[in-house]
Amino acid sequence: MNKFLFSFLFLTLNTIVFGQVYSKYTISFENAVHHEAFVEATFSNLRTDDVEFRMSRTSPGRYALHEFMKNIYDVKVTDSKGNVLNATRSDPYSWHVKGHDGTIKVSYILFANRGDGTYAQIDETHAHLNIPATFIYVPNLKDDPIEVTFNVREDLNWKVATQLKPVEGNTYYAENLQYFMDSPTEISNFSKRAFSVDGQTINFVMHHNGTEEEFDAYFENVKKIVLQEKAVFGELPKFDYGNYTFLACYIPNASRDGMEHRNSTILTSTKSLANGGMEGNIGTVSHEFFHAWNVERIRPDALEPFKFDEANMSGELWFAEGFTNYYTTLMLCRAGLISQEKYINGLTGTFNYVWNSPGLKFFNPIEMSYQAPFVDAARSVDPVNRSNTFISYYSYGSMLGLALDLSLREKELNLDDYMRLVWITYGEQEKPYKIEDLHNTLNDYAGTDFGNEFFNNYIYKSGMPDMKQLLNNVGVSLLQDKSKIDFGAHVVNGLITENTTMGLSAYNAGLENDDKIIKVNGVTISESKDFNYLINTFKPNDDIKIVYERFGEIKETTVTLLASNRYTLSLLEANNLKLDEKQKELRDAWLQAK
Repeated sequence: MNKFLFSFLFLTLNTIVFGQVYSKYTISFENAVHHEAFVEATFSNLRTDDVEFRMSRTSPGRYALHEFMKNIYDVKVTDSKGNVLNATRSDPYSWHVKGHDGTIKVSYILFANRGDGTYAQIDETHAHLNIPATFIYVPNLKDDPIEVTFNVREDLNWKVATQLKPVEGNTYYAENLQYFMDSPTEISNFSKRAFSVDGQTINFVMHHNGTEEEFDAYFENVKKIVLQEKAVFGELPKFDYGNYTFLACYIPNASRDGMEHRNSTILTSTKSLANGGMEGNIGTVSHEFFHAWNVERIRPDALEPFKFDEANMSGELWFAEGFTNYYTTLMLCRAGLISQEKYINGLTGTFNYVWNSPGLKFFNPIEMSYQAPFVDAARSVDPVNRSNTFISYYSYGSMLGLALDLSLREKELNLDDYMRLVWITYGEQEKPYKIEDLHNTLNDYAGTDFGNEFFNNYIYKSGMPDMKQLLNNVGVSLLQDKSKIDFGAHVVNGLITENTTMGLSAYNAGLENDDKIIKVNGVTISESKDFNYLINTFKPNDDIKIVYERFGEIKETTVTLLASNRYTLSLLEANNLKLDEKQKELRDAWLQAK
């Protein structure tokens, strides 16, 4: 009787804690050498005669369509007793089944061979699983708990790392479909490190070919980043189950990527720690962990809930991705992993890309964010003109973050405190925000005049603030060398290999992608007469004659060479200029550890 009562109480408590599970999966990897997994799914408590199951078309953190259906085959469907059911198709992404007994069992083979934050990769080094790229689902069960069992390759010493809640052995639990899809899983013979921050555990799982000593050194750098990012917001998020897990694969067969999730992140790179990864991979750590606040909990309303059957569009990516990108290298500087000089010099490329882009004429930051479904690892075959019309919301938002931070510091305020206010108002509460909420929060923090001016000029429009003055305030020089020219085209062995840049020399002269430049002022382009060397011997406002070939015809045009608009950012001291006390104070407040 006591044994029966104990069993009853255990089952009752288990149901309360975990909830009734109607979607159960097992996945096995016997044919990993050929990048295949065998998946079995059981869906129960089906209350309609016509049941749909489908494959996701998208993945959390990505905004474009990825059509994961293309990688599954040998699909078989039965009822709970093993009777074969007929599955019909009305679109490329789903199946419909009738005549079941309240349960359907589906099995299929998954092919997976891309190790990054979007797809899955299975081979004899690991099973790297992004859940939407791995498992089918029943939309009608999206609000119910899910259970998955990973049948690991014990002969390869595989273990499981995931943000999913452990149940028993290699079985894990998710409270609903959203959490399940947001839970990447690394199965391999990995190493692991962990440290505690305010009662929560930060885990770092490392699948790599390096040494434990290299991992130890790398993990010390990770700790510094975690603590500096915590200092921005004043606290860590409350991670589910008290854990956050970095899932790193630094192996030759991976693809470089990073992807944020609620309590974990995927980090992939071909660079080993010994071969450039110690410095080259750490920026992704910084970027993705910042997302634990900004995008996972400070969440754009447009992405809540995330849709798995269509592209996801958000006008807030300049903030969600771009401001995160601004903090990425700033955190490396504050953590002492790069010098102040290297940080400032490193801003130069992004600064020029954004503020010299002709795309400013076409879209503001919100509209650039709308482009994500077309550019976020999306695939298409027709030529586009994005080099002239698009600015990455990562880069654009990063420069807006810099501009806002330095503008606030003129008022003895700072971006950290604004981000903390956004966190307290929206992130802690997990209350999705809209663009007007960011605007109103800036008004509350810095005053209505300041907030309105910033949003009206730089968010709702594509204006550029006085960056020269803002940078000078913190002892950074912003210079242009007008003695140099900008041809405005990428030329390799005389061939223009990309769209020419609107408003610059080549574009104005009618030159275009795929034109083959033969002569410049009568000088034939050859191995001994490199075009790029030759063109840079001229000065701004020089007129030059260019002979070129287009579609098999020989043509000629006159090019008026324009002065370069390229900026250079550097510390005042690097230009032998004196840094005054106020500039030093402001720079230290900006770049030093917190």
